[in-house]
Amino acid sequence: VQLQASGGGLVQAGGSLKLSCVASGLTFSVYTMAWFRQVPGKEREFVARISESDGSTSYADSMKGRFTISRDNAKNTGYLEMNSLTPEDTAVYHCAVVLSAPAAFLSTPARYKYWGQGTQVTVSS
Repeated sequence: VQLQASGGGLVQAGGSLKLSCVASGLTFSVYTMAWFRQVPGKEREFVARISESDGSTSYADSMKGRFTISRDNAKNTGYLEMNSLTPEDTAVYHCAVVLSAPAAFLSTPARYKYWGQGTQVTVSS
C-alpha cells in the first residue's frame, strides 16, 4: 500500500494550494480519507476527512470555509484545496486512510492505518 502526497510548496499569505494524494495497493473507494498536518515539536493535527460512502466531510474548525477536501475514486486520488492561507498553515501535510472507524474517532491520527509521506506547505507573510 502506498499513499503519495504532492502539491505542497511555498506560497504567500492569502494564496492557495491544492494537494493531491494518490493511493495504490488498496481499494481506495472503501476507505475514509483524511488530511493531517504537523509542525516540528507538535502533535499531528486533524485537518479534514471525507467518507468512502456518501462523500460526507468534516473539518477542523480553523479550516472551515478555507479548505475543501474531495476525492475521485476512479483515479484513486484525494485532494485538499486550501485557500486564504496564513503563515499558521505552514506544516507538513499528510494524507491517511482508514477502512472503518466510529465517526467520533476519525479526527484521531492513531485510527488511521496507512499514511502518505507528507508534503511541505510553507506560507510566507
